[in-house]
Amino acid sequence: MAAEKKSERGIRIAIDRGGTFTDCVGNPGTGKMEDDILIKLLSVDPANYDDAPLEGIRRLLSKFTGKEIPRGEPLDTSQIESIRMGTTVATNALLERKGEDIALVVTKGFKDCLEIGNQSRPNIFALDIQKPEVLYKKVVEIDERVTLEDYAEDPERHETKAEPIEKAGANAELVRGLSGEAVRILQRPSEDKIRSQLQEVYDSGLRSIAVCLMHGYTYPNHEALIGRVAKEIGFEHVSLSHQLMPMIKLVPRATSACADAYLTPAIKKYIAGFVAGFEGGLGTESVKRESGSKGARCEFMQSDGGLVDVDIFSGLRAILSGPAGGVVGYALTSYDPQTKIPVIGFDMGGTSTDVSRYGSGRYDHVFETTTAGVTIQSPQLDINTVAAGGGSRLFFRNGLFVVGPESASAHPGPACYRKGGPLTITDANLFLGRLLPDFFPKIFGKNEDEGLDAEASEKLFKELTAQINKEVAGEDKEKEKSLDEVAYGFIKIANETMTRPIRSLTEARGHDTSKHRLATFGGAGGQHAVAIAEALGISQILVHRYSSVLSAYGMALADVVDERQEPESKVWSGDTEVREYLQQKMKDLKSKSAATLKDQGFSEAQIHFEEYLNLRYRGTESALMVVKPSKEEAEKEFDGDDWEFGKAFVKQHEQEFGFTLPDRDIIVDDVRVRGIGKTFEGLEKTVDQQLKEVKPKDVANGEKRYSTRSVYFEGGRQETSIYKLEDLAVGDRIKGPAIIADGTQTIVVTPGASALLIDTHVVINIGESDGDNKVDTKEVDPIMLSVFAHRFMAIAEQMGRALQKTSVSTNVKERLDYSCALFDSDGGLVANAPHLPVHLGSMSTCVKKQAEIWKGKLKRGDVLVSNHPMYGGTHLPDITVITPAFSGENIVFYVASRAHHADIGGILPGSMPPHSRELFQEGAAIKSEKLVSEGHFNEKRITDLLFEEPGQWPGCSGTRCLADNINDLKAQVAANQKGINLISALIEEYGEDVVRFYMKNIQDNAELSVRNLLKEVSKRFEGQDLSAIDYMDDGSPIKLKVTIDAEKGEAVFDFEGTGPEVYGNINAPEAVTYSAIIYCLRCLISEDIPLNQGCLKPIHVKIPKKSFLSPSDNAAVVGGNVLTSQRVTDVVLLAFRACSASQGDCNNLTFGFGGTSFSSSSSSPSPERTETKGFGYYETIAGGSGAGPTWNGTSGVHTHMTNTRITDSEIFERRYPVILRGFGLRKGSGGKGAHHGGDGVVRDIEFRIPVQVSILSERRVYRPYGLEGGESAECGLNIWVRKVGKVDPKSDAANGERRKDEQQYRYINLGGKNTASMKPGERIIINTPGGGGWGKEGEESKAVKKQDPTHAWRKGSVAQRQQTAEASA
Repeated sequence: MAAEKKSERGIRIAIDRGGTFTDCVGNPGTGKMEDDILIKLLSVDPANYDDAPLEGIRRLLSKFTGKEIPRGEPLDTSQIESIRMGTTVATNALLERKGEDIALVVTKGFKDCLEIGNQSRPNIFALDIQKPEVLYKKVVEIDERVTLEDYAEDPERHETKAEPIEKAGANAELVRGLSGEAVRILQRPSEDKIRSQLQEVYDSGLRSIAVCLMHGYTYPNHEALIGRVAKEIGFEHVSLSHQLMPMIKLVPRATSACADAYLTPAIKKYIAGFVAGFEGGLGTESVKRESGSKGARCEFMQSDGGLVDVDIFSGLRAILSGPAGGVVGYALTSYDPQTKIPVIGFDMGGTSTDVSRYGSGRYDHVFETTTAGVTIQSPQLDINTVAAGGGSRLFFRNGLFVVGPESASAHPGPACYRKGGPLTITDANLFLGRLLPDFFPKIFGKNEDEGLDAEASEKLFKELTAQINKEVAGEDKEKEKSLDEVAYGFIKIANETMTRPIRSLTEARGHDTSKHRLATFGGAGGQHAVAIAEALGISQILVHRYSSVLSAYGMALADVVDERQEPESKVWSGDTEVREYLQQKMKDLKSKSAATLKDQGFSEAQIHFEEYLNLRYRGTESALMVVKPSKEEAEKEFDGDDWEFGKAFVKQHEQEFGFTLPDRDIIVDDVRVRGIGKTFEGLEKTVDQQLKEVKPKDVANGEKRYSTRSVYFEGGRQETSIYKLEDLAVGDRIKGPAIIADGTQTIVVTPGASALLIDTHVVINIGESDGDNKVDTKEVDPIMLSVFAHRFMAIAEQMGRALQKTSVSTNVKERLDYSCALFDSDGGLVANAPHLPVHLGSMSTCVKKQAEIWKGKLKRGDVLVSNHPMYGGTHLPDITVITPAFSGENIVFYVASRAHHADIGGILPGSMPPHSRELFQEGAAIKSEKLVSEGHFNEKRITDLLFEEPGQWPGCSGTRCLADNINDLKAQVAANQKGINLISALIEEYGEDVVRFYMKNIQDNAELSVRNLLKEVSKRFEGQDLSAIDYMDDGSPIKLKVTIDAEKGEAVFDFEGTGPEVYGNINAPEAVTYSAIIYCLRCLISEDIPLNQGCLKPIHVKIPKKSFLSPSDNAAVVGGNVLTSQRVTDVVLLAFRACSASQGDCNNLTFGFGGTSFSSSSSSPSPERTETKGFGYYETIAGGSGAGPTWNGTSGVHTHMTNTRITDSEIFERRYPVILRGFGLRKGSGGKGAHHGGDGVVRDIEFRIPVQVSILSERRVYRPYGLEGGESAECGLNIWVRKVGKVDPKSDAANGERRKDEQQYRYINLGGKNTASMKPGERIIINTPGGGGWGKEGEESKAVKKQDPTHAWRKGSVAQRQQTAEASA
């Protein structure tokens, strides 16, 4: 009977509920494309229906059954085989912060962990730091604690044996966690105490909680206990972090648990309402219990590209539900497993442009992404928003064309939407004739029945063009731009803005962008696809016939997925014991996964598995999720062994990072299984099969044409044929210029390109571009200036990726602590990336100096190296490598890369000693040397400079990691070569004179921005004295007087009165002061301007010689870079009365043991050198930011000249022999005021073995100032909790003997700069300074909450990379 009933069912429905439109694709059960019915309706239309997906299903069922179903009647499911949906319910709840009110339950000492996050700030140039709000209403701290017994950096590799959790007794202090690591239980929680704490939360009205405890991923018992108690109390939703995603990292796991607790109730509410619209309900359970013929399968799309049964769909996995369908759609329709050509997905809609990549037959997943300010840890497709889509707003700012990131959003939308909206990309396309109002839905105007309003777009373009012509052309009519040129200029800049992150997505993973196809979808994709593909060197574009509803179509094709993952810590090896252990773990996960899928009605034959190990080299953080080799890959590469994960990892590491570490262990971090219930068997014919079989036939001019219209392309308007997609047949080929359109999409085929129709797609082949690149160098064209600004930045970014790919050190590879830049022939900075404030002014000082020294002496293939503070260096670990580029005999430009080397010798490992007095104590100092001579790498000379020479000084060692130094220097040389090749390609495209002309003019543009700023400031402070003074903790003053020439827009920054050079290490090379000034000016301009040499042209800086801001050759400078730079910033901002002081400090903490030591013996006149294996650790710690005229300060964040991230608490304890006793905000340390300053933090670290601990900090004496009546913030304080024996009271008190057997703790103030040998059980507690307040306390607050325009963007690997780079300073 059941079988009979099944055959009646057949209708399959797939739906994507987007922000603006809901797309529905229905099939009667034939599976044939020609039988599909497509429906597009508004997502919100309360006058006509309550729920768009339900309305779409009603309309589809009416069409399939041939009888009209009245609205509101429960839908009959007897003929439905399945319903599949993607929804934005979770994303919207997150964006609008309209989820469930929740509480976070966390380990004692970590209640502020999510407020501090990773301590970096999202926008390095914003003085009003805006961190995303946390999702919880309350925090509960549980008095419980576990830690890991062993540590990864242990040179002895000691491994503690322990019984597994289930076998160890209830009171065992040591157990083996789920990851195989030994876990020590330091404090068991009290069930009664938990019950009373949770009852209090329940009584306050909260019904949903998130639980995340330290090391809960490997020892889940305490979380499980809290979960049980919470259920007994009656909480409706409990999210336990170890169940959601058992991966190491406290902060992302806690955020994920919060997101799940916050969103799942909202999703459940929505689903309950949706399911109620069907007779007999929906989902696997409804099918199992089907009463008669009611109930039907219903699955929702998850962020990882797999479907899941409606009953187990959760908030955490729903965030990318909609866009994931699009990725599945293009992946399964555009990728051919035979030809294996990878595809870039380009999804341009009304409010966002998303890019992703699909290659080698598997989805690219990332495990940490940020959406709406919330960092999620769970497998998600690597989808990256790169622009605000058709709604990107257009601006002319500081002489440049700017597109986005601000968006007109869906309301009011673009100007042409008839709601009084601003000018956007959609308006530019409409104005240029690239968007056809006849084909656009008529849903605008008062009655929602009018088309697009072309006049509104034209009106605003006239206004903007008039403004541009006034600024650029003045009275000169010949220089004026036409409306067309302006509108097209914005299209060009939009395309440049989008191609940069697409390159980053592919190149950062080691793929060549030009070897891909571009699959474009979304309503606006077809208008930009050809230009984007040309810019990326891609020659073929695929536009699916369903491209405007591809997300919904993707749901129809997708598979049901069950993800399982467990943590691990084994060292990979080929021996049978490790293999069998991992295979058993994999087998257990597979059987759990199979059970879940069978429960949803899948047979054994339909279930497939993808098996993964998450692997990394010991001592690195870059783990790679490695899939089990396929049978054919194993035959070809690994002697038929398909469990050769180790070799597969090495191969993937080589491809992605460009090198391998053969002498390092490979660590298994996680075991993962992706169970797949197959529902999609592959298309009848792939794109490549169709292209082989199709017989192209050129469509004659005028044939099949719907109409013509005037459309603007490069160089002017052309009469362009317009075709309706449905009028064209398979095999028809149309030569550009042409537009192909249907009711949902517009495809622009530019001159030189052609479009070919096949069954499933429109295939666009890009020919030779016939646009000539002759650019005039008589006058500056603001459009070309904007294009070159992007091109120069893109070159610096690509150099950075090349450097990261070929380097080996953690600093460069993982912390991205480097800067790459290009310079004009005089050494003037043109562009650098990423923008590390401390490198901004100093790189060009270095290049200029070297250009002078070597003038006329350099040849092709020469490369220079320098790190000396007097030669433009900042501190010695930052080594700069400079390569000249020649045209004939002349140097036309320079490229340079600066990287932070982990060690370059000196008195302490890490080359950052807190108590250095002379430069030689800080390591190798290179003034000016050739690293490469005419292509030959001078390895002997660089070895002398880094290893032999520094080791000759008393008490000093040469570099402690010479091999890493040499590898990283070679990587810097390679990155420079990449930069030269890219600029050479640019010169080939435009000509040398044009490139040099715009190199100069981009600097002039920055100069103009700074001059305008100075004119504005002089008006604001007319007649006032712009001067300031502040002090270092040793009393050294930094004094500044700024004099502005209002007419010229020039300023003198005079530091006369600054203190003399110090016999210590807070001396700052002049380059540091220049960097601080550029940083402050950029913050004051508060708009994106090119950061280059031009910024400093209107500035004259006077620094008194022999002061500590212009020290002598041999002065120690390590504190100048990290401490004095912050005080210079405080002084500049004080002179401009911009904001109160931030913490003014980096709180540099180092600890470790080992390295080189020297001992002298009577038999040997020279001291003997001994090497001890050990480790070193370095971190900088956040504090409070200063308040300003319209903002409160932010707590627990890095400010000004630094933005480094803090190591996650769990990783910190895994890698080093420490217990983090607490890391939280230092309440009340920010200055009071109408706007309060941000609070500092308290970081309390206990050491488990003897280590040398050093602290290098400031603001321990002088408090961060408040302004306008605001109070100063609290100073910092460094405490050593020291073990001492108790004094025997019976002995003479004056020289009382200490008893070793009884210990007591003493709290000792270490001061700002100190080093101490700490014993096991001793602690350092660092209390960091707050930020100053603004305005008198009690006055009315004028604080304004700003929203970041990229708040709603999907931040996958591209954004993570950008943030990591900006957090490396």
